[in-house]
Amino acid sequence: MSLLHDKHNRWYCIFIVVLGLLLVVTGITATDTQTTATKEMFLTHDNAIATSLLEEGVAKEVIATALKNTETDTTGNKFLAEIGLSNNTDIENLPYVSTVKNTTRISLFVMLFLWTLLLFLGTLLFLYRREKLYRESENTIKDYIDGNYTVHLPQSNEGNIYQLFASVDQLATMLQAKNDTEQKTKEFLKNTISDISHQLKTPLSALMMYQEIIENEPDNPETVREFSFKTGTALRRIEQLIQSMLKITRIDAGSIYFEKSNYSIPNILSHAISELTTRADHEKKEIVIDGDLEQMLYCDIKWTGEAVGNIVKNALDHTDAGGKITISWERSPAMIRIFIMDNGHGISQEDIHHIFKRFYRSKNTSDSQGVGLGLPLAKAIIEGQGGILSVQSERLQGTTFTLSFLT
Repeated sequence: MSLLHDKHNRWYCIFIVVLGLLLVVTGITATDTQTTATKEMFLTHDNAIATSLLEEGVAKEVIATALKNTETDTTGNKFLAEIGLSNNTDIENLPYVSTVKNTTRISLFVMLFLWTLLLFLGTLLFLYRREKLYRESENTIKDYIDGNYTVHLPQSNEGNIYQLFASVDQLATMLQAKNDTEQKTKEFLKNTISDISHQLKTPLSALMMYQEIIENEPDNPETVREFSFKTGTALRRIEQLIQSMLKITRIDAGSIYFEKSNYSIPNILSHAISELTTRADHEKKEIVIDGDLEQMLYCDIKWTGEAVGNIVKNALDHTDAGGKITISWERSPAMIRIFIMDNGHGISQEDIHHIFKRFYRSKNTSDSQGVGLGLPLAKAIIEGQGGILSVQSERLQGTTFTLSFLT
């Protein structure tokens, strides 16, 4: 029975059974005691009759026959009635019977009183422990309501009540996780809005200044052309910032579904750097692809291409003219790894642990093109597909980014 799985219920049932057995044993003992008392009463009564008859000179044989006789008739009843002994005789006038009655009544009263007292005390103890358990549970649930999830309901025993406690505790854990998620979401939105606001402040101020300059010198073509170009650069920077933040936010929110399939790595790289080769040629930098042209990778080509493109763009930003960016890959029994290496400025040790943070800009860089979201977005894309993005670098020794995908 599931009812007996509860420790309190189990002990209470054991208590009732033991108490019942105690009542049976007590009843048997009381019966034996009363039987002994009745025996003594009859022996005392027979002794008094024998003594009285012997004093009257009645023969012992007659007395023995009379005391052992078990047969009755109307003659005996009439004689007893004449001397005042019948069924209507008051028990108080029968001293031996009265003694047995009083002894039996006292014994039963004591026995029932003790049994009832034990039953009452046992029930009271059961109810006290159960009430204590309810009080503790009530206080714990109040803590849950107040947002304190450091306490837990008792779950160390079996039974329906403890199963209920376990369910309530599980519900509290879910609420705690939900509250933590909501808090993190609020903190994330707060930080995101703060970051976007901070990042938009500079280009918006510049746009306002450019617009004012153009407005004040409408007849100067060179000035209009120069600041129109700067206006376009600032607008592209704002667009890049907004697009990158939207992508990272969608990935963090889990609203992006990566449509994976098998693609050749050269095809992925071609998709990734198609718009960067022109820039590399213009800046007199070289992008080299080196690896097995038949090697396949299971991924989302669009998003993986964007991640690779962001890393290559970062390499171009931090590599001087004549520099070289090499993209290679290798396959092991467990994974495929893509290496993006450059011989540029490298990353100092104080910066290398922060480069994947949003809007992080090293104090050692003079680059003003990026918005500090390319590498965080690349990391989010790679990890969103179950991969790992890592980096190794030393200042003035170049940088190597490694994209690892389990096979």
